[in-house]
This record gives sequence, C-alpha cells and structure tokens, in this order.
Amino acid sequence: MDTTELLDIIRGGETSTVQLKQEMDEDKIAAEMIAMSNSKGGIILIGVKDKTGEVIGLTYEQLQLYNNRLATIASDKVKPQLFIFTEVVSVVVKDEIKKVLLVTISEGLNKPYKDSNGTIWVKQGADKRKLTDNTEIMRLFQQSGNLLADEMEVYSTSIEDIDEWLFADYFKREFKRTYQEKGLTYEEALKAKRVMRNGKVTLAGLMFFGKEPQAVKPALTIKVVSFGGNSLSASQYRSKPEDLRGTIPELFKQAMMFLKSSLHHIQQGQGFNSIGILEISQIALEEILQNALLHRDYFKNAPVRVFIFDNRVEIISPGKLPNGLTVDEIKYGNPVIRNNLMVAFGIHTLPFSGLGSGIRRSLEVQPNIELVNDVEGELFIVKIPRIEDPLIRGITVSSN
Repeated sequence: MDTTELLDIIRGGETSTVQLKQEMDEDKIAAEMIAMSNSKGGIILIGVKDKTGEVIGLTYEQLQLYNNRLATIASDKVKPQLFIFTEVVSVVVKDEIKKVLLVTISEGLNKPYKDSNGTIWVKQGADKRKLTDNTEIMRLFQQSGNLLADEMEVYSTSIEDIDEWLFADYFKREFKRTYQEKGLTYEEALKAKRVMRNGKVTLAGLMFFGKEPQAVKPALTIKVVSFGGNSLSASQYRSKPEDLRGTIPELFKQAMMFLKSSLHHIQQGQGFNSIGILEISQIALEEILQNALLHRDYFKNAPVRVFIFDNRVEIISPGKLPNGLTVDEIKYGNPVIRNNLMVAFGIHTLPFSGLGSGIRRSLEVQPNIELVNDVEGELFIVKIPRIEDPLIRGITVSSN
C-alpha cells in the first residue's frame, strides 16, 4: 500500500473493515482479528491514534516486536489459527518520516473463530461485539460449509410429519421406480434421501414432503402483497391475501398464481379471446421465485416476500449472497449453493433449469432486472420494472 492510499484510509476513520491503534494491546488485537475474520475481513493500522487519526508512528524496535507478537497472537490466541499479512508503510508528517504497521486480515474460511476463552467476536459497524445467539453462531458455521441448515434435524418432528404419498411420488420421479421396487422400506428410503436423520425430519424433508410444514416452522411462508402505489408505506392494498403456506412446490405454485392474477396480460397479436402475454416474462418470474425458495438463508426465521407495486415487482429472500458471492458473479452463472438438499429435491419437483443458471436465464429474457445484495440488512432483493401505464403506450391490457 502506498502513502496516499494509507492516508485516505486514515482520514476515513474507523469502519467495519478499518481499525486504528496507537500501540498494541494483545488481547484487543486478538479480538479485532477474530471479529474481522468472522465478518468480511479488514485491516488494522498500528501507530495511529484511533480518536483523531493522528499518525504517531512506531520505532524500529516496536516494529520488530509487534511483527513477532502478531504472528504469535494469530496462532496462539485465535482458534482456529489465522494467517495474516503485515507490511510497514512510511508516512511523512511535518517533514518527519513515520512508520505505520499495517495488518491485513482476510475473511475467514473456517468460521467461527474464537479467542482463547472461547469467545466469538463479530464486527458491528466500527465496533465489535460478542456473539452469543445460537442462530447467529450456526450461520457462521454455515458460511464455512461446516453446517447446512437444510440438512439439520427439526426438533419435535417424526415420521408422522411426512406425507408418504408426496415422498413416494418424488422417489419414483427421480429413480423411475418405487422405493419398494428398489428393495427399500419406507423408512429406509426416507433415510437414504436424507428426509429423515436420527428419527427426526430434516428441514429440507419437511419443506418438500411435510404434511403441514408451517405447523412446525410458522415463519417459512411467502408474504404476498399488491400495493396501490410505488411505496411500502402505501396505505391501500389492491390485494393482500393470507401468507402462503405449504411445501416448497406448493408455495411456488401459489406465488406464481398470485403473480399471474395480479399482473397485466398484454395482447401481442393473439386472438381476441386469448389471455395474452404476461407483462413480465413468466420464465424470469419462475426462475427468481425458485431461487428465493431454494437458495434463501434458512437460519433466518423470516418469510420470502413477493411485493407488487405499480412500477415494479420485488421478490425478497432472507439472507445476503453466501460466501462473499457478488451480484456480478451470479449474473454469469457462478453458483455457491447454500442448500444442497433443497436444490436436489427442487430438480425433480420444480421447473428447475439447472445449477447456477437461473439468474442468467432470467436476465436473458428480462434484461431490465435489478439485483440487490443487501449485506447490512441481510436480504437478497430482485426488482423487475413493470409497464406503469400500458394503455398510454398503445398496448391493450386484458384483465385476468
């Protein structure tokens, strides 16, 4: 890093990814390393006052001592150990050269990281906080691939919560033979497909084959609203049905029915009695809705939301993109699958086009889609513009 870049960072003050330290306090440095590794990574600048940003600098002896101690902290006071990168940057302050030690911490691959007392730290703005909530801890395990929400056993469930007909129909679709023809009992087949583990139904099993999934997981619904206007604060609703309930295939079907009944249908050369073509590509809606159901963060106890405004449709799924994935990367079909079992079941029960191609396919048929990865709010939002006044543009709109 050059001097100009360093000074720009210092002028910006402390943030989620930048910490300023006048000198080294080993326990505080360890906590910062852990918090950054459990979050998005960052840098620690040693030799700078945190309150004022004044560059104090470090002596040669301090630089040697701190460099050695930082390596020890990263291996002895952080579990599992971290690998850090250090460099010394020279800054001229009032004609005097000041040395600043820059420590770079990458986002960790083996979350959650903790200190020697077992405390887990995460970033919260420019500060850090202890993590004590079990759900948040599990989500850190999920980010490192050490825990998969869809394969977790759901407390208080049993084989009685599975709709045997639904599962049997799915099994025959996948294998072209019944589970009896494959020489399996019903319970053996459930275990083989990871619908059940240790006598409990897995989350994926419940959401695809459960008799009443929301009786066990009431928040895993789809909230659908058609607003009169373009704002969430609109006081009038054109339509606000009860939250959609059922298995994922049922949720998908109901949500698509809501979208098709609420959006305009456009006559483009069809016969007079034809229902017309949906104003937004049905293919795009199907792909985005499937993504919201299959790739959402199931550690977040919240519904998928489908909102229709006068000028757009929004489909909002809980959870930011996983493992540092960016919007640009998913546009080109680079998948990071959060829920492997959900996706496996979806292939045989939904109009699923294939791994990693859903967003790309949606953009091909509906190029004006806007994708928003809300990192702070931990949401993934898809916005699709509507034709606000199709009659003005000379388009005939039929009511459905």
